[in-house]
Amino acid sequence: MVETVAIASTGDDLSTIFGTIWTASTTALEQPDSRTMLIALAISLILILLRPLWRIARNVITIAHEGGHAVAALLTGRRLSGIQLHSDTSGLTVSYGKTRGFGFWLTCFSGYLAPMLWGLGCAALVSSGYATGALWLLVLLLALMLTRIRNIYGAFCIISVLATVIALSWWGSPPLRLLSATSLAFFLQLGSIRPLLELQSQRAKGQAGRSDADQLAQLTRIPALAWIILWSVLAFLGIALSASWMGLRI
Repeated sequence: MVETVAIASTGDDLSTIFGTIWTASTTALEQPDSRTMLIALAISLILILLRPLWRIARNVITIAHEGGHAVAALLTGRRLSGIQLHSDTSGLTVSYGKTRGFGFWLTCFSGYLAPMLWGLGCAALVSSGYATGALWLLVLLLALMLTRIRNIYGAFCIISVLATVIALSWWGSPPLRLLSATSLAFFLQLGSIRPLLELQSQRAKGQAGRSDADQLAQLTRIPALAWIILWSVLAFLGIALSASWMGLRI
């Protein structure tokens, strides 16, 4: 009898928690004003341009990158084996299937595109007033990704980001949640560009022969540099679109 009451109480608690999350996620906040957007933009640029901070923040871009590979693999019917995140901020997503065709092409192509797309989605939610929803959606995506992580450092990265986002989403004030989601949108999109510059620098030194761009070049006969340029153009288009949605003139 006591156990039944305890179980019921636990169920009620979970129902209350999920109800609170749902209400917060579906309750529209104000759109970010110019001050909030400028602060968010400054935070993003500081994280990207200052090397010591970028060395840490780049892990977030890697998470988005490998998440993009994983989603594309699942959507095209490939068997996803696992994801690894490494301390040098590189990553590896292992999937099985044909090494030619649309599924393999999309899996290779999606990695460098993913941070911009995640940021674009976040910007769409923020501009619609659902900044809190954007944060809780990120919590869900990170939790799902955690089930596919296959190394200790990768688990540490995901759990660290997950704990941070949960804390902001649950205990953060509405202005703080709005600033956090806006900063995340800017960081993911602006931060998607620097790895492309780093990739081309590595390729020029002959140090990235198995990069996504080189695999695409081998698959399609289109030069790797062309893929890097395409990703860069799409990133800038995404930034312009997000800025327009949020009323920031660039």
